[in-house]
Amino acid sequence: MTHQFYRRAAFILSLLGVLFSGYLSGIKFFTSTCAFNESCPIFLGLPACYFGFALFLILFITSLMLLMGKTAFARAVKVNTFFSGLGVLFAGYFAYPEVRDMLAGTLPYRFFGLTTCAYGFVFFALVFFISVWAMNKKGYN
Repeated sequence: MTHQFYRRAAFILSLLGVLFSGYLSGIKFFTSTCAFNESCPIFLGLPACYFGFALFLILFITSLMLLMGKTAFARAVKVNTFFSGLGVLFAGYFAYPEVRDMLAGTLPYRFFGLTTCAYGFVFFALVFFISVWAMNKKGYN
């Protein structure tokens, strides 16, 4: 993986994550309902999508700074690895029971096929995997 590929991929994935979680957070904040008629998991008294938005925003800002040459490659990869790893754990905590129930047939069909937490998990996992991969490539520093 080249540095340029990582810069672009991390930026695009984090932008998509910010847009998706921002939409979910905005719907919840302004209408007090959850998007797509889904349940809205609560974490520390707040909707989980707010925390997902904050994590994606950190990834986006870090990736944007990297793309603009305002931070070192190794530093940005470390930050993205840490916060995307947190995102994997966070979204996975909420997505696992939902996906398990979908596979068991006890959770109804979702608008996009999977739950929104599962999509958050996928985006966090993609950023995490490319970040770990970038760390392990020759010329990382």
